[in-house]
Amino acid sequence: MALAVAALGVLVFGGQSLGRAWRTMRDVESFERDIAVLRAETAALSAAIARLRSDPESIEREARERLGLVKPGERVLKLPPSPGGQ
Repeated sequence: MALAVAALGVLVFGGQSLGRAWRTMRDVESFERDIAVLRAETAALSAAIARLRSDPESIEREARERLGLVKPGERVLKLPPSPGGQ
């Protein structure tokens, strides 16, 4: 009888441990994918920083596109959006 109870306990608690181990492995795989994505984003941002530090044209492009800045004396013409959405 005691052996049966012990065997049942091992099955019940062992199954929970296996489930936890499986979930942990899935979590680790998910985290590794997240890390890979973040490393790629970090590399892209580092490259953008390097360009902004060394390339005046990159600085001007960012100032124009992101900040909407213009050079003194320039005119900006804003056109209505095209009917096709492009």
